[in-house]
Amino acid sequence: MIPDPYADRSSYRVLQEAGDLTYFRVSVDETDLSIGARRDLSREALAAVLEARRQVTAQIEDRPRFRTSLEPLRPHGTESPLIRQMLEAGSRAGVGPMAAVAGAIAEYVGRSLMKLSREVIVENGGDVFLCGGKKRSVAVVAGDSPLSGLLAISVEPGSGCGVCTSSGTVGHSLSLGKADAAMVVARDCALADAAATRLGNLIRDPAALDGPLDEICAIPGVEGALVIAGESIGIKGNIVLQPLRGAAGG
Repeated sequence: MIPDPYADRSSYRVLQEAGDLTYFRVSVDETDLSIGARRDLSREALAAVLEARRQVTAQIEDRPRFRTSLEPLRPHGTESPLIRQMLEAGSRAGVGPMAAVAGAIAEYVGRSLMKLSREVIVENGGDVFLCGGKKRSVAVVAGDSPLSGLLAISVEPGSGCGVCTSSGTVGHSLSLGKADAAMVVARDCALADAAATRLGNLIRDPAALDGPLDEICAIPGVEGALVIAGESIGIKGNIVLQPLRGAAGG
């Protein structure tokens, strides 16, 4: 059996590093980020992580269902932009708001660094926010599937792009399905995260991938999706797949 690559994040982060960027790690409790930028921005990134976590923690204290709900929640109208982004992502994807937390924090931190670095990559437990003018590739990690580590998704980040992955066989995030990898690309990283969770939940049969992919790609804002389940692979939308060339930073 292939070891769980998310148990030791350094084992798959080697695949995510771009040679033209400086990489550094920022970790606060459950939030463990690998960040690439033009220079080491650890101090600025840590401040952004702490602020993002403060907002999420405050929302949970004010509204405990925000943490536990597996269904979308309605906004109260007083939420911060980060919390509204998570609520909206959950609503579009049909999942609870915490299904979007990793992607939302990755984007929050990434956008806070954009004024200091034109190229930024933030990886948060397999959910990636990218921005900049250079085409990038993000490795597809898919557990025991023979396709794991062989493929990458090519993206042009521009002013911001999310590539997020959910799995029913890899890692510790909650997934109710059987996908080795359910990946979604969207300009909104929180939406990519929530939609990847939804896509992973829908995969019950490796021979029936088209229906779930159609459902996810019908969500406004989703640009494309990919599923790997065992030896089966399904792709829909604006997904450019290529062989992995040893590094997922292009």
